[in-house]
Amino acid sequence: MNYTLRPAPGARDYAAELNPEQHAAVCTEARHALVIAGAGSGKTRTLTYRVARLLDCGVPPWRILLLTFTNKAAREMLERVTQLTGQGSGQIWGGTFHAVANRLLRQHAQRLGYLPGFSILDADDQRALFRALTKQFSGKTTKSDRFPKPEVLMSLHSLAINTGRSWQQTLSDDYDHLERFEETIGKIYAAYATRKMESNAMDFDDLLTNLVRLLREQPDLRADLQQRFLHVLVDEYQDTNTLQAELISLLSGGSATSLMVVGDDAQSIYSWRGANVDHIFDFTHTYPDAEVYKIETNYRSVPAILDISNAAIAQNSRQFVKTLRPARDDGKLKPAIVPAPDNRTEARFVAQRIDELLAGGIPGKDIAVLYRAHFHSMDVQMELTRNHIPFRITSGLRFFEQAHIKDIVAWLRLLTNPRDEVAFRRIVATFPRVGDATATKLWQSWLSTMESWFAAHPGETALTSPHTEVMGKIKAPAAAALHWRGFLSSMDSLHPTDRKLTPTELVKLVQNYMAPYMRSAYDNYEERLEDIGQLTKSLGDMPDLDTFLSQVALLSEVDNDSMSDADCVTLSTIHQAKGLEWKVVFVIFLGEGLFPHYKVISSGDPDDMEEETRLFYVAVTRAEDQLYLSFPRYNGHSYDSQFCPPSRFLTTLPEELFELWNL
Repeated sequence: MNYTLRPAPGARDYAAELNPEQHAAVCTEARHALVIAGAGSGKTRTLTYRVARLLDCGVPPWRILLLTFTNKAAREMLERVTQLTGQGSGQIWGGTFHAVANRLLRQHAQRLGYLPGFSILDADDQRALFRALTKQFSGKTTKSDRFPKPEVLMSLHSLAINTGRSWQQTLSDDYDHLERFEETIGKIYAAYATRKMESNAMDFDDLLTNLVRLLREQPDLRADLQQRFLHVLVDEYQDTNTLQAELISLLSGGSATSLMVVGDDAQSIYSWRGANVDHIFDFTHTYPDAEVYKIETNYRSVPAILDISNAAIAQNSRQFVKTLRPARDDGKLKPAIVPAPDNRTEARFVAQRIDELLAGGIPGKDIAVLYRAHFHSMDVQMELTRNHIPFRITSGLRFFEQAHIKDIVAWLRLLTNPRDEVAFRRIVATFPRVGDATATKLWQSWLSTMESWFAAHPGETALTSPHTEVMGKIKAPAAAALHWRGFLSSMDSLHPTDRKLTPTELVKLVQNYMAPYMRSAYDNYEERLEDIGQLTKSLGDMPDLDTFLSQVALLSEVDNDSMSDADCVTLSTIHQAKGLEWKVVFVIFLGEGLFPHYKVISSGDPDDMEEETRLFYVAVTRAEDQLYLSFPRYNGHSYDSQFCPPSRFLTTLPEELFELWNL
């Protein structure tokens, strides 16, 4: 039997196992250290070895605090530490901000008035409580107005906390279309806080706010924790929000505590959910004694892709300047820029090229299609389905499975088939205070009235009389009466007597009717309107509504039996793709106004544009071997098309760095 001894403290040859940049960061004696780890440079390896070295040097594991953004990251790092050191990592305080906060609050929450064993509300619990409070306080809103859904109130509340603003300021800055409800929203938030305390419960935001409050208000506890943690390490520091940054400062403020933060300013892309890139830029001002370490050797991508990456991020004036250097040999292909005549042709190119790559032996799991916004993937989803190429979507549901798209399609289904109960119920469910029971009564009245009309009009296969005339006598609940009349009137507008509307025209009419509902139902309603806008742009060559609905139904049924899920091509927004990598990456819809987004361009804010540049940088650094950058010269068809010049991210690249592929 072989028996393996663990390395003696300090015996591991870190210089042999790490490159010089990683070694310098791992072995630093600086009290405050900022590690700028470029894409693909071994950030996780650096953090893991840092923890291992602290243990090898005799630091008790319970005096090390490792803060991460995901449970997966914490688990992987601690498992690697165990493999490196041969000793268990269970005593290390490692986990997400929320997990560590929960662990500390379990010991000290009584100081804030909580009883032992407080509950944590998950998203469903929050939604149920907000729904009950909305019903209680919004009853006096007018029947024609749409009070925001619980999900919107939850998002507003959380954004305010994570950006360190009052909810009133956040309402004014980010949800100004809901300002008319400010008084009622205030009552709901006040009642929400009271109900949580009465229930001895916290939501996820409370975990951080309550811990920060404890550390601010209880100097003895703050001093105790600062003395307990000799070393505080933070992963993905560029993604910290105001609350997290303060928590880090409070926990690491002891005179003997060292703080190491690891991140990459060039990959800060989450300002929309509260992350503040200033935290990493200002680190050396906050801690004047801080040492800065740069890790620039990239183990992921071939040199040609790194040349594109370096040229892309060079456009930003505010950054920690670094140059990614390849550890790999040259690849066979230069990155390709692919202009397409229109969005449908761009999707055909992506599908055909993926088909060739699969035939050449590259597994589907090694291929990704990335995009700035989810609606950019619609045409690619359709083309991959037509070509029987299995794919998985990490950025959300398949395009036609999304709630707001199904809402739109329900109108069109009911228009062609007035006996479609599922479509009818989906439409009336958007009316205020219409539940299952009310929907059933309305459906029964609708069906009996319609059958009576067909009986009086033998030979007719569709309702040709105005809906307001045939269905106008159906009595809807008082709260939904106005919306019922609007629904009937809108159905009439969808089949005018003088001509037959195109699928594109029909979708636009339904979109106009649904816009008020979407504003109240979704906190990201503008993105959902963009989804619908892309739907209209892609309908130009559909001959009729029946063809379109048949396509939707067939495209919703995807046969993945031919390949395992692990072999599926990945479709993802760039935000969701951060931290991942593939052998082959397609970045699509790289048109000016699409990426960078037209709102960023029109705002004129240089900070917003620099974040867009960082987003492009994140996209291209996901690729290991092959990179394809494409855009449609026109987005849409015929009269609905929109001219789309190439993105500035493409036009500023030196020509020698890429090949131009002409379709």
